[in-house]
Amino acid sequence: MEIFKNKTIAALTAVFCSVLWGSAFPVLKIGYEEMAIAPDDVSAKLVFAGIRFLGAGIMVLLLSIPLGRKGRERFKRSDYLHLISLGIMQTFLLYFFFYNGLSYTTGAKSSLIMAGENFIVILIAHYIYRNDKLSWKKTVGMLLGFTGVFLANFDKGFTLSFVFEGDGFMVIAMAIGSIGTIYAKWLSAKRSPFLVSGWQLSLGGLMLLLSGLPGLRDDSLVFTAKGTALLIYSMLLSAIAFSLWYALLSVNKAGEITMFRFVIPVAGVFLSAAFVPGESLNAYVLLSLVLVASGIVVVNWKRTETYKKLSG
Repeated sequence: MEIFKNKTIAALTAVFCSVLWGSAFPVLKIGYEEMAIAPDDVSAKLVFAGIRFLGAGIMVLLLSIPLGRKGRERFKRSDYLHLISLGIMQTFLLYFFFYNGLSYTTGAKSSLIMAGENFIVILIAHYIYRNDKLSWKKTVGMLLGFTGVFLANFDKGFTLSFVFEGDGFMVIAMAIGSIGTIYAKWLSAKRSPFLVSGWQLSLGGLMLLLSGLPGLRDDSLVFTAKGTALLIYSMLLSAIAFSLWYALLSVNKAGEITMFRFVIPVAGVFLSAAFVPGESLNAYVLLSLVLVASGIVVVNWKRTETYKKLSG
């Protein structure tokens, strides 16, 4: 994990993870259409998500085998209770509320509400970790990042209405995701982040799969070659992004690393415009990218010794 303490490598890895997560937006849009999943068919979406995360978790666990005893000896019997809890929070409950809420609200509002997770993580870190206090740089960075997310979704159906089954569920998902991130950081600090990621994805994915199966209709999921390929890609992106993100969290400040998550919705808009028919970029999206990048730079900018001497 020492390599992820390097600030440049950590930043590049965080951006890579965020772009991977952003690519899930067009993949899911195209995948749902290819596999004949109706917009309001929550059971089919839960089954799709369950297969995705269970597959991702199994991939991570299989790839972690080369770690041998060194990776597994950190796990005590009590650790598995934490892994089950993390799987319930970070995968099962988060995506259960997310997919159910998405059926009753717009994608734009969902992006904005879920972006609030970054604020909550930074605030929680402020009160838990002495070396991760809230500062003017983090405050300005968060405002720039949130403004960027808002502009990326400015013309995509944002309204001020509030529906609990939609917006309320999104707020619940956002709160669960925030707590889950801090929980994952604590759990990964003295345990293999890759094994933590693999177990939580597998357990949470299995629960999603089981929760969606009872309401699944015979014609809800159509496994075409293209749809299956997109499903496998979604497994890979989850396996890679979650594992690397937990590794980053284990050795870096949550408040600084979390800022990179503002890239996710912006990357999602860019990639959707590139791959989803009928979607395109506009000036708002380009400006949002500038704002998000500026926010990340502000939070992570540190004055050099030469600059300090020149500025007195």
